[in-house]
Amino acid sequence: MRVASGSGRSRIDGLLADRRRFLRSFLDGPRRVGAVLPTSRRTVRDTLDMAAVGEAQCIVELGAGTGPYTREILARMRSDADLLAFELDPALAGALQRDLPDPRLRVVAESAATLEAHLDGRRPEVIISALPFTSLPAAVRAEILAVASRALAPGGSMLVLQYSPFVQRDLERIFASVKRRISPLNVPPAVLFACTSPRTGP
Repeated sequence: MRVASGSGRSRIDGLLADRRRFLRSFLDGPRRVGAVLPTSRRTVRDTLDMAAVGEAQCIVELGAGTGPYTREILARMRSDADLLAFELDPALAGALQRDLPDPRLRVVAESAATLEAHLDGRRPEVIISALPFTSLPAAVRAEILAVASRALAPGGSMLVLQYSPFVQRDLERIFASVKRRISPLNVPPAVLFACTSPRTGP
């Protein structure tokens, strides 16, 4: 019988703790969280492969949760880059900042709609969102998407994870280019979008 090493046990314990925190957050507000389990590592990698994360100076994450995207972003980003991660749930936000003591990371326990107030004039080259847009009120969804598209740097990309394709119409109203791919092995299956070129006219 093979016995897990200390580092292996720590990794498993950390994963179980993340899932417990995520489930508690889901039970407290299922419409806000949008899924029962954190996003799979494969889906995270598939999403981030759709943009040049390693070349970005400023990256923003919306809906960080327990940090499946946050960890992979930090692994890919430059040593002199900054990551601003928004997580509305204060328990998840606090755990994320505590578990990932990386000087490049700042966790903000506020709505993603306040994004511009925390950028200090910077324009992120990549924005990653795992917010459950189809579960949010239409006005909130529209506000967050508008704020994100305004903040995005010229030539930048907004990556969006969803569990249904219905937000695509909203994305196409805001961005001139919206590419879609499916991540079927995630639980539930995920729809991934890469959006570029925010529209400036009506």
